[in-house]
Amino acid sequence: MPNPVQTFLSDLRAPLDRDPAARSWVDVVLSYPGFHAITGYRIFHALHRARVPVLPRWLSHVTRFLTGIEIHPGATIGQSVFIDHGMGVVIGETAEVGDGCTIYQGVTLGGTSLQRTKRHPTLGKNVTVGANASVIGAIVLGDNSRVGSGSVVVRDVPADATVVGIPAHVVALDGKPVRLVPDRPRVDMPDPNESAINELSRRLASLEKRVEQVEDNDGEETWSWVI
Repeated sequence: MPNPVQTFLSDLRAPLDRDPAARSWVDVVLSYPGFHAITGYRIFHALHRARVPVLPRWLSHVTRFLTGIEIHPGATIGQSVFIDHGMGVVIGETAEVGDGCTIYQGVTLGGTSLQRTKRHPTLGKNVTVGANASVIGAIVLGDNSRVGSGSVVVRDVPADATVVGIPAHVVALDGKPVRLVPDRPRVDMPDPNESAINELSRRLASLEKRVEQVEDNDGEETWSWVI
């Protein structure tokens, strides 16, 4: 089991390492709701593991009221996790968040089942989840993966991948862009209007030629009459 002091210090250090607005540890302790929510969670999670009834949930409810961040005491959260801004973040009971993850405001790590089983996502190490993204179900996000803001993730995400969209799809892997639409065999279908357009073009060209001939003949007759 991780040393509680070491865990506290890693949680304190996370905003200083990943938020340019963080000026000092005093700033983090006094004004970072994400740090407050994580610190409270550590205590409530210990009570939950000790099978203390009611109290862990009630304390997490109080923390939600104070910070706007809801973390179920049954969730599993690693060290050095940074919840930036945090308002509206929801982390469900069976969610697992690996070391070094960054979660922005409005993120939901939600479930899709009513059964008492693993129903929330698992985030590997150093995963970043953008603002207002939803990661739903017992899926796995690989280490170092990134979820774009506003995305809805309902399938596993490979390690080192970036996903965006609704539903989310991979747009980059190992920092390199990925084709959104794979190459598919092409079937050349005839254009039903092509023959009609070609016929009209041919007749137009013929008419223009006849008009030119008529104009030339009229000009010659007029000049002969004048002479």
